[in-house]
Formats: sequence, structure tokens, C-alpha cells
Amino acid sequence: MHFDKLFEGVYRVDGKLATKNLTPRKKVYGEDLVKHSGIEYRMWNPYRSKLAAALINGLENMEIKAGAKILYLGSATGTTPSHVSDIIGHDGRLFGVEISERNMREFVKLCELRDNMLPILADASHPESYEKSVGTCDIIYQDVAVKEQAQIMLKNSGMLKKGGYAYFIIKSQSVDVSKNPAEVFKAELAKLEGTFEVLEKVHIEPYDSLHMFAVLRKIE
Repeated sequence: MHFDKLFEGVYRVDGKLATKNLTPRKKVYGEDLVKHSGIEYRMWNPYRSKLAAALINGLENMEIKAGAKILYLGSATGTTPSHVSDIIGHDGRLFGVEISERNMREFVKLCELRDNMLPILADASHPESYEKSVGTCDIIYQDVAVKEQAQIMLKNSGMLKKGGYAYFIIKSQSVDVSKNPAEVFKAELAKLEGTFEVLEKVHIEPYDSLHMFAVLRKIE
């Protein structure tokens, strides 16, 4: 088995991504579990996680690290959040905001097994309903399938510390199905000018062709 470290908390096992399992012997979405030097790792499927796809496609700004406090908008059932949970460890904290009650039921079950994840059933376009519970965070991760994606990032940016990072997945089909995805990506990022600096843009083909993965930094 060939094993190496890609970023803090992110590893390659025989060329494939993995994270150290925060809850040994427990799977989240049917992923493979492997052991190396007595430590269990969870294989990370890029077809199930846009963050994994971005990492494989050369993401350079990986600021999700041990101890980080993260506001995760669009946590769904918890596939990617579970790997983020692995990375931030027991000293980190992930606040998972999800609007779907069906998804939230599954996410709550996952949070019960992981002491660094907290579920929030809410609409991310109304952060006033949870901002007092969250406070100030180090990172915002947004992956929501709605039309007003840039506006949601701006509305939640008040909880992000100055100089903090935002991982912004733009879903072109949710914004405007009639436009070329490249036009949508450019327009959504333009709406964030003045609040965020765009550090990096990563296309995540072949894992997904209709999304862009952008890394932003809140302007101090």
C-alpha cells in the first residue's frame, strides 16, 4: 500500500483520497475503510464529494484544518461534511445548515456519532435564525442548489472572520439553466466583489461538469 499526505488531514492511499476516520469502524455512505500503521482511514469518493473532486483536480488553498470552526451551508445527508469532520478533529466544530427535513433526519443521525458536528434545520438565505448559535467562524463552505447563491454567501459572510476563507460551489443550472455555465460562474463571482477576494477557481470535471469550485477570502 502506498500512503502519503496531501494536506493536513488529507491523505492518498494508493493514489486515492482518504481521511482519518473520526469514528473507527463506522462508515457514512458505504465508503471503503483501510488501515495503515494501525490507523483507520475512510476512502473519499470524488463522485460523491465536490471537495474531493477539487482536491484531485489540483486545489491549492486547503484551509480546512484541525481545530477549525466551519459553517457548512447545504450539509445534505453529510457525505462531504463527514470528511470535513475527520479533518477538523475533535477540537474543531462544524455547523451543518440544511433546509430539507428528510436530509436533516439522516444528518442528525450522523451528528449523534460525531462530537464535532452540530445540525441546524434552517434556510441558509435567513442566517438571522442561527447566527447567534454559530457566532464567528473560520470558514464558510457553501453547496446549495438555489438561484440566489452569491446572495446567500453575502448574507452569511457576517459570521466569517476577517481574512477567513469561503469555499463556494456554484451550481450553474440552479442559477440560470438557459445560460452557458461559464457565464453564470463569472456573474456569481462578480457579485461578491468588495466583500471577497477570489483566490482560486477549480473546474471539477470529469466528476461534475456543471459546477465550479471557488476559493474566496474575506477582505479585511
